[in-house]
Amino acid sequence: MNSLPNQPTSGNYGIASLYCGDLDPDITEANLYDKFSQAGPVASIRVCRDVVTKRSLGYAYINFQHAIDAERALDTMNYELIKGRPMRLMWSQRDPSLRKSGVGNVFIKNLDKSIDNKSLYDTFSVFGNILSCKVATDERNTSKGYGFVHFETQESADQAIIKVNGMLLNDKKVFVGRFMTRKERMETLGHPATRFTNIYVKNFGEANLTDEEFEGLFEPFGKIVSCVIMKDDTGKSRGFGFVSYETHEAAKGAVENLNGNDLQNCKLYVARAQKKNERQAELREKYEKLKMERLNRYQQGVNLYVKNLDDVIDDTRLHEEFSVYGHITSAKVMSDDKGNTKGFGFVCFSSPDEATKAVTEMNGRIIVSKPLFVALAQRKEERRQHLVVDTFD
Repeated sequence: MNSLPNQPTSGNYGIASLYCGDLDPDITEANLYDKFSQAGPVASIRVCRDVVTKRSLGYAYINFQHAIDAERALDTMNYELIKGRPMRLMWSQRDPSLRKSGVGNVFIKNLDKSIDNKSLYDTFSVFGNILSCKVATDERNTSKGYGFVHFETQESADQAIIKVNGMLLNDKKVFVGRFMTRKERMETLGHPATRFTNIYVKNFGEANLTDEEFEGLFEPFGKIVSCVIMKDDTGKSRGFGFVSYETHEAAKGAVENLNGNDLQNCKLYVARAQKKNERQAELREKYEKLKMERLNRYQQGVNLYVKNLDDVIDDTRLHEEFSVYGHITSAKVMSDDKGNTKGFGFVCFSSPDEATKAVTEMNGRIIVSKPLFVALAQRKEERRQHLVVDTFD
């Protein structure tokens, strides 16, 4: 039996609450009620949903009337299939400090692709009570080869590390160690950018470099471990390659001295080689940053929506017409895939006062041959809410 974890009982349901994850997006509260009421009286169920789209986020909370029923469900129903997917159950941790403390948290890597959540749970449950257990997966639900197990006590975690680290699981030698947060990894190991030895090189396809010429380009900066130009099936260069140095200093020197250099009318790109997931993480971070910047513009009232634009008005003309009211950070006329104007655009000022003045002065003004409509830009969700209010009014 999974003994009840040591957690506070001050919440609405205390220790009678379970977290249910890895759910099919179509799972509803009714589906879960039918499933879990078999274990005992259910007080309430909540499927967590996106606040805008109302689509399921793939997890829910099951609140039982009695803790013993929640424990029974956890012991007998964990990883049971519901709509073709094994659901992942664990005690609901209402106190975030327990999850974030790192106590009892173990990281496992080099897992065979066949090892799923249940297999990982079965392997590590012999060492103590498990609060949560998960194998990381991609968007196709395929294992990424690593996972996490959170034990109730640090003693259980330490035993798991001692006993399983270096063992063969499905013929693969696994690494098991204490989970470290990103901040801890940065402090202990340093940022990858400060210790890389592999570099990525591209934009030399037209130079027709031989393997020897390519390697000779990078030899002056230090001892090379490996050097390769990527080629197609016919043996023709694909215009990119990789160089691995013995030391970080050599790799850093190559990047600093060769990136941006001209080589036979080709401008070289030389940078630290990154794994696919690292590149994707950086792109996601940049996207989220841009998203927050756009959101802040809407919230601060500095972004204007301008429509009924004449066909001859481009970005430059739009900027000129509005620049008399303050400092413009961007002005854009929207166009289709053929470059034809869509008749509307956006102007972003550096302050709300400037934007308000522009709305007052420019709304209704005739530019070229049409009267402009100018208003504060709204996000799609806000426009929908206004439309709903207007309909009912």
